[in-house]
Amino acid sequence: MFKRSLIALCALALATGLAGTVGAQPAAEKSERKGPPADRAPNVSVTRHTGTFGGQRISYTATARETFLRAEDGTARAAIFSVSYVREPRDPNRPVTFLFNGGPGSGSVWLHMGAFGPRRVAIPSDGTDDGAPPYPIVDNPDSLLDVTDLVFIDPVGTGFSHALGETNPRDFWGVTQDAQSIAQFIRLWLNENGRWNSPKYLGGESYGTTRSAAVLNQLEGAYNDVALNGVILISTVLDFGAGADTPGNEMTHVLNLPSMAATALYHGKATAPSVEAFVEEARRFAIGPYAHALLQGQALGAEERANVRRELARFTGLSEQYLEQADLRVTPSRFYKELLRDRGLTIGRLDSRYTGRDYDNAGEEPDNDPSFFGIDAGYTAAVNQHLRDTLGFRTDRSYVTIGSVQPWDWRLGQGRDSDAYLNVAPYIGRALRENSGLRIFVGQGYYDFATPFFAAEYSLSRTGIPQDRIHYRYYGSGHMMYVRDDDRVALSRDVREFIRAR
Repeated sequence: MFKRSLIALCALALATGLAGTVGAQPAAEKSERKGPPADRAPNVSVTRHTGTFGGQRISYTATARETFLRAEDGTARAAIFSVSYVREPRDPNRPVTFLFNGGPGSGSVWLHMGAFGPRRVAIPSDGTDDGAPPYPIVDNPDSLLDVTDLVFIDPVGTGFSHALGETNPRDFWGVTQDAQSIAQFIRLWLNENGRWNSPKYLGGESYGTTRSAAVLNQLEGAYNDVALNGVILISTVLDFGAGADTPGNEMTHVLNLPSMAATALYHGKATAPSVEAFVEEARRFAIGPYAHALLQGQALGAEERANVRRELARFTGLSEQYLEQADLRVTPSRFYKELLRDRGLTIGRLDSRYTGRDYDNAGEEPDNDPSFFGIDAGYTAAVNQHLRDTLGFRTDRSYVTIGSVQPWDWRLGQGRDSDAYLNVAPYIGRALRENSGLRIFVGQGYYDFATPFFAAEYSLSRTGIPQDRIHYRYYGSGHMMYVRDDDRVALSRDVREFIRAR
């Protein structure tokens, strides 16, 4: 989740922060950031359970705990909250998968309680609102516990994770700083659980895919490396430069067009034999005639402009008049408002199957994202009940599903040009070149505008990234494809096959 501020709970990844004055900080700020004491013991709860996953009856231990990240002098700087599900009897050669969500201010609640955990919240599967409680919390036969142990991680500022003592939480809020803390946690987990020689996987969703690439670099990019067997990218965002919805960036229009086509088809604004066929046609048009037209700028000729406008209308479901007024460049936020304006509806950003109604129908952008407020209440209730009641984790802290981790440091530390164009895909390319056993799984929803599927394909097709070990799978929903029952089953099957195929 990384775009516009109006949908702030889903858009924290664009928060670059404000520049501050170097020097002593006022006492009030020191007081605000003072965390819990660093000399207490970590909070831990261990429970034992059984369940049926992938058709197998499995006994497992659930450990909900804090892990302290310490400075070189031994001072505890942060408490990382995680939940580990480990099959019994324990097997040191069994795969283990480390999972997190994105934001970058999101806890791991979504993958935990929606996709891969042993229990999940059952919200509507058809793109309608989750309504009011109680929400069903049910056994999840699609959990991956039959093929891998699972560790769900909340980075600092999310879930129950927080800075300790006088540590400023901003020390952990940045692409590299965050990755370093997660890599440190993973090494500690491997130490404590005797799993250094286990097959290892990383899995992230949304900004969690950015985090996966950055953590991969921290684990494998030094001599004291932790080699991985696979990285699971769900709703991928790696190249923030190409996907930036900013004036003058033509690539964002190219990369969003296939998602617009899929959405127009879903809502009856376009016709095609199948979504797969239509988006493939849209890919070819986007990277060909459309890109050619956009890159000419104001030198574009009238005849070519008319041809492109006509085809653009066919793919997007928008009128040629509107496309002309937009100079052939429709931003996603305008598309959300315009596509179904004649029906008085807006569409979702995270999942464009969802629709909503605004205060009025006159504006050019939606009031909010119906695909987020359509699911968030159910997940918040479910994670709190599961952690506090089923797993017995006791704390007075509120679980932060989506929180403010601002300002976020987006620099990769390589100088002006590299930091201006944020792209972590080269980390994946380097790891693939240097680890012959590493494979990449990419799962994308057709109706996702937060992390469009064509943008994921583009970022992973660049120079220096071996293509033979990247596996793509597509789903008939959006950013959180597992909210749709059929896609959760398919995602579970696809990831299970990916892990087994090592």
